[in-house]
Amino acid sequence: MNIENRQPVKVPLVREPWGIFKSLNAARQNVLSIIPEIATRQPMVSGKTGKRWHMVMDPEAIRIMLLERLDQYPKSLVTKNLLRPAIGESLFIAEGAHWRWQRRTAAPVFSHRNVMNLAPIMTGAADRAAARVATAGPRAVDMLDEMVTTTFDVISDVTFSGDGSFDRDSVHTAIDAYISEAGKISLFDILGAPDWVPRPGRIMSGKALKQMKTVADTAIDARAARGADDVPDLLDLLLDGEDPKSKRKMNTAELRDNLLTFIVAGHETTALTLAWSLYLCAFDLDVQDRARAEIQAVCADRPVTGEDVSKLPFVRQIIDEALRLYPPAAMVSRTAMAPDTLCGREIRKGDTVIIPIYALHRSHVLWKDPDAFNPDRFADPKAIDRYAYLPFGDGPRICIGASFALQEAVIILATLLGRFRFHPVAGKDPSPVMILTLRPEGGVWLTAEPV
Repeated sequence: MNIENRQPVKVPLVREPWGIFKSLNAARQNVLSIIPEIATRQPMVSGKTGKRWHMVMDPEAIRIMLLERLDQYPKSLVTKNLLRPAIGESLFIAEGAHWRWQRRTAAPVFSHRNVMNLAPIMTGAADRAAARVATAGPRAVDMLDEMVTTTFDVISDVTFSGDGSFDRDSVHTAIDAYISEAGKISLFDILGAPDWVPRPGRIMSGKALKQMKTVADTAIDARAARGADDVPDLLDLLLDGEDPKSKRKMNTAELRDNLLTFIVAGHETTALTLAWSLYLCAFDLDVQDRARAEIQAVCADRPVTGEDVSKLPFVRQIIDEALRLYPPAAMVSRTAMAPDTLCGREIRKGDTVIIPIYALHRSHVLWKDPDAFNPDRFADPKAIDRYAYLPFGDGPRICIGASFALQEAVIILATLLGRFRFHPVAGKDPSPVMILTLRPEGGVWLTAEPV
């Protein structure tokens, strides 16, 4: 670090036992604040807050959960209760056979060829973002807000091809409203109450939710009526998609739930990755200079394209390190469906088993100087334990859009670092806060100096 030798911002973790009500209050403000600090220094932590829970930070135990015994550790009831009202039984939530046929149907949508075909949309959105930043002049810019705008431009265009029947502002507003209200953990979720028990946050977000689904249904029906464009977008590909085993195709409701999953995940998580990447780059001007030299050598003064992504390894390393320090999905939880033993500890049927990815990525056992920003950790990805680094999960349920997100992030970050030198704004450090995703609360305020 070359700015006052400071460490990047981090979440203060728990150093003493908390009761259920203190834990609930803390979780509603920041889910990560309930992680015990000791989780960064040992392979497993267990406790009881209303029900038995375990946090697992051991790569081998995580591999067993995500790969060998996938069906034994489905997504937890808390996760499903939070997200089902918005995205139904889509890929993110579905289990077993219902998940498998959807995954088989959707997998070709995110093939390398299809993702590369969508790269020009990413390049265009990146150029527009750079133009907006340039017009701000010497004034500070909230790069979180800018990246949310940019990635929503991408996801709405690759999903609906600028279709006039798709009201992007309505969907964007509805998504933000749902995340801010319904995403907050309820006492009923902590206690494991059934899904039919009303949650106040979901009642408050019901109108936004209905609007979001109506807009998506209208766009899907309109596209089915008029047919695909010359270059198919995600909706075209999903409409044409068919499970190669059962020959089943998605109906309108299934298409809508999966599209909303891709829209929510596709723009929110990539925007956060970019915002945190820019925060970290502003924090270390040497890293910016190295990245800019790489970008100039590959792209000179032309726009960054999909073909350039593989030629920009250091830009990718910055993104990988940002995903380590601030993983958008910073905690995942599972419900044990059968007795088991992990790290020598008893797991009972019904226990909540959590993978606190934030703590895993900052483990003093697995990483040297884990709270420091050091993109060179990823110079040799093969040297990193596969299950010590999980920004996209792993196993059969690894994020289906990972290659799409990484291509988009490299194109946008390279475009911005190639044109500007970013500096932090004194007294404006963001706070890492997770509700559904790990956001920089307060925004990422930077000044952008043209280069």
